[in-house]
Amino acid sequence: MSNQDIQLLAHLMRRAGFGATREELAERSRDGYEATVSRLLDTSNPVSMSEHLIRRFHPDESSMLLGSSGIDAWLYRMTTTNAPLLEKMGLFWHGIFATGYAKVINAKPLSDQIRMFKRYAMGSFRTLLLELSKDPAMIIWLDNQQNHKGAINENFGRELLELFSMGVGNFTENDVKECARAFTGWTIGNREYMELRSSRDSDWPYGRISWHFEYRPEDHDDGEKEFLGQTGNFNGEDIVDIICRQPATARFISRHLYHFFVADEPPVPQWPYQPPRDPEAIETLSQSYFDSNYDIRSMLRTLFNSDFFKSQSCWHEKVKSPAELVTGVLRLTEDFERPRYETVAKRLRMEFMGQRLSNPPSVEGYDGGLTWIDTGALVERMNFASEELGNTMTPGSQALIRRLAADNGGTVTPERLVDVCLDHLGALSVQEETRSRLVEYAAEGGDIQMDGHTLGEKARQSVAGVVQLIAATPEFQRA
Repeated sequence: MSNQDIQLLAHLMRRAGFGATREELAERSRDGYEATVSRLLDTSNPVSMSEHLIRRFHPDESSMLLGSSGIDAWLYRMTTTNAPLLEKMGLFWHGIFATGYAKVINAKPLSDQIRMFKRYAMGSFRTLLLELSKDPAMIIWLDNQQNHKGAINENFGRELLELFSMGVGNFTENDVKECARAFTGWTIGNREYMELRSSRDSDWPYGRISWHFEYRPEDHDDGEKEFLGQTGNFNGEDIVDIICRQPATARFISRHLYHFFVADEPPVPQWPYQPPRDPEAIETLSQSYFDSNYDIRSMLRTLFNSDFFKSQSCWHEKVKSPAELVTGVLRLTEDFERPRYETVAKRLRMEFMGQRLSNPPSVEGYDGGLTWIDTGALVERMNFASEELGNTMTPGSQALIRRLAADNGGTVTPERLVDVCLDHLGALSVQEETRSRLVEYAAEGGDIQMDGHTLGEKARQSVAGVVQLIAATPEFQRA
């Protein structure tokens, strides 16, 4: 497989996963691009670090009593999974169906919601919307437990239409009200603390933790409703059916997929007023949505195999979110054979970069794009990547050293050092000016003389320095 083919695979792995080591790219190159897409889309047997092992090292992942409970376990799963696209889709839906601890104040249902996203992440969009409507964290987040027959609360109905499926301009205020009526009685069990705040308010171990969906037929408005031009005795399932049949829904989900996997779109509130960056791509994805009966996996297959995704014009165009950056760096170090207490500090670095998982800033999710790169966050991002990848004692760095040792009879020139380091970090391609500056830095230390499979201290510092500089480049910080 040519170097260009390897770089295309690297682009795929940055977008459909969290990047890939050079060894992983070599393995996937034997299958070819389309077969690799198929492997990524096959999430039938995901394997990652054992939840039981994680809980032994992090008791809060069992108690779920801390606001950050669940996030460390998610970071372990993203870092160690053999199904990176599945975890990436968890991030995707979390960004759209934004739900946060600031209001839910309960880590367990937030963690359960992420697991739910991944169970239904790549199947029918209809099924996903139904599961979302029954999700305890979402019910609390958008107040549907306060949506009663004869006294509706419009929060969930409005966001279901505006932010979750269709977008502004495709429904009326009356549609919001009728949608809310259809979802009356969709609430959660074991929520006495919210209504009475009495002695039944048991925070631990069973009270708030054991929320579950509950349908209360006596609280459901079973009258006739008019929704999106259709009339009937609609319930929540009927509303979701009608939503999924709308061309606006196909375009809305297609634009989100394009925004997340291909190239940044404007913020969602601007979509009614700004056309898509690539209208033909949105039309292609929308057609796939209907042809597959709303199947997200089919849409992803269409996207990853498309010319607009493969085009080099979109390579390195998307700024990695803090979750993507931290996870990608940790996967390159290959230093996760067991849980470590230090993982808490690494997760906090993600938050210092501006992203706290399970606690987005608003119902619109994370702003993303260039907003991830402010002055403080950029320094934090570069420092984190440089510190982790510049540690020459990690398994990933040792693999780099072994590769250098196999080169040129033990002598490594500055040009070769830079090229091998770029290749080691996922077949990374940088601008020629950037490469020249990297070579200038490497040349300050002269040629590297290998002693078997080891490095002297000076040579070790030279390798670490080159890797650290690469970690600070725009190409590495972007996907």
